[in-house]
Amino acid sequence: MPNRSFSRAMALLPTLLLVGAAGFLVGCATGRPSGNRAVPEPVKPVDLDRYAGKWYEMARYDAAFEQGCEAATAEYALRPDGLIGVTNACRDGSVDGPPRSVTGRARIVPGSGNAKLKVSFFGPFFVGNYWVMDHADDYSWTIVGEPTGKYLWILTREATPDQATRDALVGRAGELGYDTAMLRYTRQPPAP
Repeated sequence: MPNRSFSRAMALLPTLLLVGAAGFLVGCATGRPSGNRAVPEPVKPVDLDRYAGKWYEMARYDAAFEQGCEAATAEYALRPDGLIGVTNACRDGSVDGPPRSVTGRARIVPGSGNAKLKVSFFGPFFVGNYWVMDHADDYSWTIVGEPTGKYLWILTREATPDQATRDALVGRAGELGYDTAMLRYTRQPPAP
């Protein structure tokens, strides 16, 4: 006969995990420094068909959930249900380290010109803001943030953009009010 205490503990395990995850995410969000205390509203509409596809992370504000990530990529795919599939992947510790990935989904915030999304990787309880702060007209780069200024990503279609492009993108992030000294540059594998 199973131990009743053990059975009760096992029944509570999903709830404890959920509460622990929520506490961890709240702690991460509130304890992070803001790199932009006056995040502007996105003003450039986004063509989702052109935005879809694979992006390479050039730089980011470091976050606990990306700790140790190199060769980081984000891939977006339009889904038949109107949502956007999201797959974030990286290599742990180095560009040839073990792979890590997480999948989720995003929905467009109405009236945002497709520039604001609500993204969830852990079901409906943990939803984050994803704002396309700016993008190239040809969709060769994008700068992504959110309203608190605590998170920032600079993404490009090329794994290793040239130095002039890198400098221009960091400059553009600065023009948007972001503290570019907080950027952590992501290593990508050398081009074949």
